[in-house]
Amino acid sequence: MTYSLLGRCARTGQFGAAVTTSSIAVGSRVPHVAPGIGGVLTQHRTDPRLGPRGLELLRSGCSAEETLAALVAGTPHHKWRQLAVMDAQGRTAQFDGAAVKPARAAVHVTDCIAMGNILANDRVPAAMAKAFTESADEQLAERLMRAMEAGEAAGGEGKPVISAALIVVEKEIFPLVDLRVDLAPEAISALRALWNAYIPSLREFVTRAVDPDAAPGVI
Repeated sequence: MTYSLLGRCARTGQFGAAVTTSSIAVGSRVPHVAPGIGGVLTQHRTDPRLGPRGLELLRSGCSAEETLAALVAGTPHHKWRQLAVMDAQGRTAQFDGAAVKPARAAVHVTDCIAMGNILANDRVPAAMAKAFTESADEQLAERLMRAMEAGEAAGGEGKPVISAALIVVEKEIFPLVDLRVDLAPEAISALRALWNAYIPSLREFVTRAVDPDAAPGVI
């Protein structure tokens, strides 16, 4: 009971992911992204090990299709997995195991893949991808956030979502954005509030890390 997306900003080189579900701690299990490398989503009966494994394959030079094929071939329980991969060029690949429950769907557009399982209807990923595409002038985290809101507006999943996450990486080994909501009755609205509150500090935390002499304030 999860819907999610991977996105890339060709302008900045950022990669990011957003996800929501009706169980706790989705941000610790589903989205995996690395700067300059791409991203992996692993969901349904989630195996979080597939995220780091997929990123290592991408680092080794595998394409999105090659990475996905290796992940599927390398897990004996692939019938339970729903996976998506994006490589450094923004190419995407996706897999639904035979036991992944409907409604399920995946939509590939330029620099984005959106997917979900046990959805209220199979139009949810298409709505997410459309919102991502139509907000191309916005920064990546905002585009991902709008996509999640569009997915919810299109029906979302069958049960109320209680956890959500938003992550974006740029150049540093740490995320530019890494926000999570858990056990919230309106998880996507709560994530929106977190993102809106975080925007003014977005660059300051990076400056504190890489050029602390230039950082404002005394903390």
